[in-house]
Amino acid sequence: FVAETAAALCLSAAYRSAGDRMWQWLTLLFALLPCALVQLSLVFIHRDVSRDRPLVLLLHLLQLGPLV
Repeated sequence: FVAETAAALCLSAAYRSAGDRMWQWLTLLFALLPCALVQLSLVFIHRDVSRDRPLVLLLHLLQLGPLV
C-alpha cells in the first residue's frame, strides 16, 4: 500500500517534469483519493480512534493506517 502510493507520487513528479499537467493531476487524483477513502473508512467504520487516539490519527495522516 505504501509502495503503491510512493510509486504514484514519483510518477506524478515525472509527469510534472515532462510538462504533462493533465496526467500529473489524474495520477494524483487516482492515487490520493482512494488513500483518503481507505483512511476514512479505517477511522470511522472500524473505530480506530477508540484506542491510542493521537498515535493512530498521526499514522492515518501519514497513510500508514492499514499497517496499524
